[in-house]
Amino acid sequence: MRAEQETYTHGHAPSVLRSHVSRTVDNSAAYLAPHLRPADRLLDVGCGPGTITLDLAGRVGHVVGIEPVEAPLAGARELAAGTGNVEFRLGDVYALDDPDGSYDVVHAHQVLQHLTDPVAALREMLRVSRRLVAARDADYAAMAWYPADPRLDRWLEIYRAVAHGNGAEPDAGRRMLAWARAAGAADVTPSTSVWSYSTPEERAWWGGVWADRILTSSITRQAVDGGHATLDELTGIAEAWKRWAADADGWFAILHGEILLRR
Repeated sequence: MRAEQETYTHGHAPSVLRSHVSRTVDNSAAYLAPHLRPADRLLDVGCGPGTITLDLAGRVGHVVGIEPVEAPLAGARELAAGTGNVEFRLGDVYALDDPDGSYDVVHAHQVLQHLTDPVAALREMLRVSRRLVAARDADYAAMAWYPADPRLDRWLEIYRAVAHGNGAEPDAGRRMLAWARAAGAADVTPSTSVWSYSTPEERAWWGGVWADRILTSSITRQAVDGGHATLDELTGIAEAWKRWAADADGWFAILHGEILLRR
């Protein structure tokens, strides 16, 4: 299986990329930041729209960002215009176009959860790294929110069903250490971190992203075509996200598993 043949559950709709462009090293790769060196050559696997990639480029010598399809790369290249130490190209995490030990650091954020064989991907990432592999993924089953709403319970149930139908593992966070060990990593440091949304601004952004995404992204088609939900039900879920965002007591937390694999 090549990465380009797998199904990316979220797709690359504007409603998806709107959330991805908010990601930085500080909010998405803080566990890696202390281990970066100014001369490092770094590979960013599954770079998406490139915001983390560009942030990494400000901390190391050179960064290559890869995606299995072209869709998100045009925006990443536009964002990187004028930056001399970053490049974006097509790449397959199962068969990277690089000799052994080509990079000091290999990084992947929210990638392993979408793969049918995350262990094989980690083995390939280890192959091309000289020093360190870093990966961070969310755990959907561990997400928590308040106040309760059965429509948001259904959102989580539907999302997990769609992801499992694609052969992916949405509850990746809790499996990161096990996957690293299965990939043959001899030295693994696991950790955990959380995204949370509770201020009015955070709720408006996160709730708005999902109210839009559940109706306008690849998830919509996969949920309906796969028999996991009806369009009317998804419309009700979008309304539930808006209601949650408007609630002064609204709170949402996303647990992440992180791993540092040292050579």
